[in-house]
Amino acid sequence: MSVQRKKRKRRELFALGNEAVAEGALLAGCSFYAGYPITPSTEIMEVMANRLPLIEDGVFIQMEDEIASMGATIGASLAGRKAMTATSGPGFALMQEHIGYACMVEAPLVVVNVMRGGPSTGLPTSPAQADVQMARWGTHGDHPIIVLSASNVQECLEMTVTAFNFAEKYRTPVILLLDEVTAHTREKITVPDPDEVEILSRVEPTVPPEWFKPYADTARGVPAMAPIGSGYRTHVTGLTHDVMGYPTQRPDEVKDAMLRLFRKIDQYYGDIQMADEYMMDDAEVAVVAYGSVARSAHLAVEQARERGAKAGLLTLKTLFPFPRPAVEKLTHRCHTVVVPEMNMGQMSREVKRVNNGRTKVRTINRVDGQIITPSEILKAIL
Repeated sequence: MSVQRKKRKRRELFALGNEAVAEGALLAGCSFYAGYPITPSTEIMEVMANRLPLIEDGVFIQMEDEIASMGATIGASLAGRKAMTATSGPGFALMQEHIGYACMVEAPLVVVNVMRGGPSTGLPTSPAQADVQMARWGTHGDHPIIVLSASNVQECLEMTVTAFNFAEKYRTPVILLLDEVTAHTREKITVPDPDEVEILSRVEPTVPPEWFKPYADTARGVPAMAPIGSGYRTHVTGLTHDVMGYPTQRPDEVKDAMLRLFRKIDQYYGDIQMADEYMMDDAEVAVVAYGSVARSAHLAVEQARERGAKAGLLTLKTLFPFPRPAVEKLTHRCHTVVVPEMNMGQMSREVKRVNNGRTKVRTINRVDGQIITPSEILKAIL
C-alpha cells in the first residue's frame, strides 16, 4: 500500500526585506494591519494592503497618523487578532505612549521600525541604527520589552514570525528593528510551508466567564487572554490595575502587578535571547554586530582570517533583553571586541557594561547616512 505524502507548499521569491516582513507576518497568522506610509518602511504596508483583503477576515486600514495606527493595532489585538504595524523613526517616536499602553494592558502585537537617519525627519532614504535605545526605553516608566533585529532578507521573514510568536507566548508588544539597507535589499528567499513552521497563539481562558480573572498570576506570569466580545468580561485601562483589571493604588497590588510584568520575560531569557556565532571557536578578536552591519562584518571576519587574524562574529538577533550570556562569554575569550554600528554608540554601551573592563572594546560609528564597509571593520580587527 503506497502512502501519499502531502506536497510541501514552499515558495521562492526575489523579495525586498520589507516584502519578506509582510510574508512572515502572513505566515504567522497576522490578520490585521493598521499603518501610515513612511519611508523606508512603506513596502510593508503596500504588501499588506494588497494581501490582507484576500484572506478570510483579513483587515487592512490606512490610518491618519502613527498614533492612530498604534491605537487601532492595540484594539485589534485585544479583540483577538494577530496585529501588526510598521513605521520609521519619526512615526516610531509618535507611537511611544501607545507602546507603553500596550505593555500595561499586555496586548500581543508587533511593531516594525525600519530605521533611517535622524533626529527629526533626518535622512529619510538613508540607513541608520539610531533607534536602538528608543526601542528599549522610548516609552515612560519601568517596562519589559522584546526587541529583535534581522541582518538579511530571509531573516526578515523568520524574525517576523519569531516576533509574532514571542508576542503571543509572552502577551507583550514586540519590536522588530530593521535598517534601510536590510529593508531595501532584494534577495532570493524561501517562504516555507505553514506546516513546517511553529506558529504560536495566545492562551485563552478555560474557566467559565464568572471565574475569569483577566490579569491573574500564573506559573509563567502570562495570564490567559479572552478576546473582547467573546463573553468574558475584561476591564482595560492604562492605569496600574489589580487581577480583575480595575485601577488600584494599593502598594501590594501595584508591586505584584509590576513584578509579574517583568517576571514573564525575565524567567525566559534563555528562550528570548538569540545570537549567531561565526568562526568564534578560536577567535581572539570578536565583532559584535546587528542588522546590515553584520553582513559587512561577516566579510571582514573572512578577510581577517585570510590574513592570519583569528577573528569571529557574534550577530545579535535579540537586542533586548540584551543577550548578556553570549557577549559575556566572548569577553572572557577575546582580547578585543569590535562593535560597528550606524549610530554614535548605542549598542556598544551595552557591550561595555557587560564587558566590565575585562577586554578592549573598539567602536566604529557612522552617522552620515552611509553603510559601514567591510574594510572599516577589517582595519579595526587588524
